[in-house]
Amino acid sequence: MTRERYWPTLSGEERWNPEQIKIVAEELKDFHPQEIIRWGVEQLGVSRLVLACSFGYEDVVLVDMAFKVDPELDIFYLDTDLHFQETYEVRDRLAEKYQKEFIRVSPELTLEEQAEKYGGELWKRNPDLCCKLRKVEPLKKVLKNYQGWITGIRREQAPTRAHTQVVEWDQGFGLLKLNPLAFWNAKQVWTYIHDHQIPYNSLHDRQYPSIGCQPCTRPVRPGEDPRAGRWSGTDKIECGLHNSPVN
Repeated sequence: MTRERYWPTLSGEERWNPEQIKIVAEELKDFHPQEIIRWGVEQLGVSRLVLACSFGYEDVVLVDMAFKVDPELDIFYLDTDLHFQETYEVRDRLAEKYQKEFIRVSPELTLEEQAEKYGGELWKRNPDLCCKLRKVEPLKKVLKNYQGWITGIRREQAPTRAHTQVVEWDQGFGLLKLNPLAFWNAKQVWTYIHDHQIPYNSLHDRQYPSIGCQPCTRPVRPGEDPRAGRWSGTDKIECGLHNSPVN
């Protein structure tokens, strides 16, 4: 993939300036997602950028693109110990295909320790606290080692993500955030998966467009929002990893 147009840069203090980042995001929004990843690697250096992977269908596309940009790019996943078996299976298939070790990031507490401290099945009684303990706090810890992270969030996924930019300043975690697929629709993502023969989570073939922890995820009924199966029966719509950044 060749680059034939202006390549925006961030240098010095500019890379942490939200206004400059907003300008760069506008310049990059029409670039192919793989080129946005390449931009991040060139701006920050491969050792200071990391891809967050949940093994959903967007993320497996980013794994493929990131591997093509630089096989040395770190890729991590948050292992809550509550994932579907199918999620671990696609992790293993991707690891075999790309000969890549995914960095496992785990919570401080085991499920048993969490139950002892907060009571059993915390996800039913206080899903926000459960997500904080098993996702948000581990993410904070791993992101301290980097200056930028890459995610698979898209504008189409939910109203809370409708204003996502391809490059943002992540106020919550204090680093640059790249969302290369922000402007892609689901059809584009699936076309890429099939064209490049990328392994994906088989739950997607069973009405699970968005896959999280097993106790908090159900199949989506026809006509429902793609994320309607997450935390069903509660008013919770995000786990806390992708709260609104400064744009």
